[in-house]
Amino acid sequence: MANLNSPQGSISMNLVLFSQTDFIGTNLIAIRDSRRLQHIKEVHQVKVDDNLKVGLINGKIGSGKVVLFTEAEIQLEVSLTQNSPKPLPVTLVLALPRPKMLKRTLQTIATLGVKKIYLINSYRVEKSYWQTPLLDEEAIAEHLLIGLEQGCDTQLPEVHLIKRFKPFVEDDLREIVGNTRALVAHPYTDLACPAQIDYAITLAIGPEGGFIPYEIDLLQKCGFTAVNLGERIMRVETVVPYLLGRLY
Repeated sequence: MANLNSPQGSISMNLVLFSQTDFIGTNLIAIRDSRRLQHIKEVHQVKVDDNLKVGLINGKIGSGKVVLFTEAEIQLEVSLTQNSPKPLPVTLVLALPRPKMLKRTLQTIATLGVKKIYLINSYRVEKSYWQTPLLDEEAIAEHLLIGLEQGCDTQLPEVHLIKRFKPFVEDDLREIVGNTRALVAHPYTDLACPAQIDYAITLAIGPEGGFIPYEIDLLQKCGFTAVNLGERIMRVETVVPYLLGRLY
């Protein structure tokens, strides 16, 4: 389970997420870590008998009534009655961004409702990117949780790390694509990206500078259609929300 005491305290917590380890009794949880405590006190400014929107990680959403408020903890009596928002029918195949973009991109992906992510290697992905501590399982989960809090969602996305491009595309990707439509964002094609679709897709997005022609060729042999996003060249952290917003 991820550490809910993430350093990103300034991000809006529209949903107070908690885990099974927060339960101290039947339908009773205790918030004791500094990040959530500080946010609830300073942003929500609750008092005893107030209600917060809460969600159990990988569970339901509901309300939490404040029954105890001290400097060390806030106890909530929770009632979970609502399912998470419907996820986007997207499998995202994303060339590993540079570390300073990675955390923001993970948060955005989680906020927008993507539930299956493959972070892959590419010719233009620097080897040093794979050494970042942001790829530790705990760090990835923390940034996904921040995105879920923003989007009022509880379902943690799956993140797979793929360090070899060619074997992944040739051996695994076709099965991952399955019956979805496979699209790859590519600035050097005349085919415009579709908009407002109503079907599932597997979406590949390259690194800064895009996939090289050899990689595009391998993806096309695997069933991907190259589509462009118009005349503007965007950073990865901009492309992801732009594309998902355009498509759905």
